[in-house]
Amino acid sequence: MAAKVNNPAELFAAALEGNRAALARLLSLIERGGPDARAVGRLAYPLSGEGYTVGLTGAPGAGKSTLTSATISHLRSLELEVAVLAIDPSSPFTGGAILGDRVRMQDHATDPGVFIRSMATRGHLGGLSLATPEAVRLLDAIGRRWILVETVGVGQVEVEIAGKADTTVVVVNPGWGDSVQANKAGLMEIADVFVINKSDRAGADQTRRDLEGMLDLSDLAHSAWRPPIIATVGTTGQGVPELWEAVLAHREHATSSGQLSERRTFRMSEELREIVAERLRERARQLCTGERWEELTRSVIDHVVDPWSAADEMLAPVEA
Repeated sequence: MAAKVNNPAELFAAALEGNRAALARLLSLIERGGPDARAVGRLAYPLSGEGYTVGLTGAPGAGKSTLTSATISHLRSLELEVAVLAIDPSSPFTGGAILGDRVRMQDHATDPGVFIRSMATRGHLGGLSLATPEAVRLLDAIGRRWILVETVGVGQVEVEIAGKADTTVVVVNPGWGDSVQANKAGLMEIADVFVINKSDRAGADQTRRDLEGMLDLSDLAHSAWRPPIIATVGTTGQGVPELWEAVLAHREHATSSGQLSERRTFRMSEELREIVAERLRERARQLCTGERWEELTRSVIDHVVDPWSAADEMLAPVEA
């Protein structure tokens, strides 16, 4: 494949043949958005649907990247291929770069059974909420059946992205009780598995009791699936096999109960809604330019026309 090929169809064909450079280029097109991203989405969608997505989220410093690296090692020991999307909504780093706290994942960079990609918001219309599922479907389409999505923190964007996974793992540390309380609403809603990472530190038992207490008081107390709490030490891999068993148990439960199908149906409905909303926002941005826009803006500022009437006039061609 020529180095400067940017045609989505040619890149997609090459990626299906195992060309990692082509896959990286396709992910870059998805990040940038626009017509090329939509072309990639059209190519990938018919071949997707077999992959399983595991989201990992938690506060910065929780050791998610180290834990992710240990999980990759475990999956490779089981001879499973894996793809990782490392999500950072705020960082402007360029395509494919790995953040400093993700250096450990570089240990897997030369393994053909592992594909790791960092993603930032960049210029994608709609941001990561649209780019991430498109990237996941692409990785699924080219044959990666296990896709890990790691997020930097527990802000609204990160929780939203991680919560769109088939199984969501929330990572906490010993002594993180105050942060758990501060974030429990969002975390409790998305957690399928809790992990107490760095569990060799003091306070791990108290953190487990705090989490158990939160679960007892939540709607999950009497649900068919109560999130298990797994103790791990990411730096040594301790507890990672148990974590993966919990993920597999949740997948079995979600599949047999119909929850997985319901989740995916809801996610697709919400994604479609987001796409329509973003297209409308883009149309609005286009409308709010030009000479007539400037005239109406000045009329509103001068109190000649009220804002709603001015908006009605600008929208008249669209609503006609």
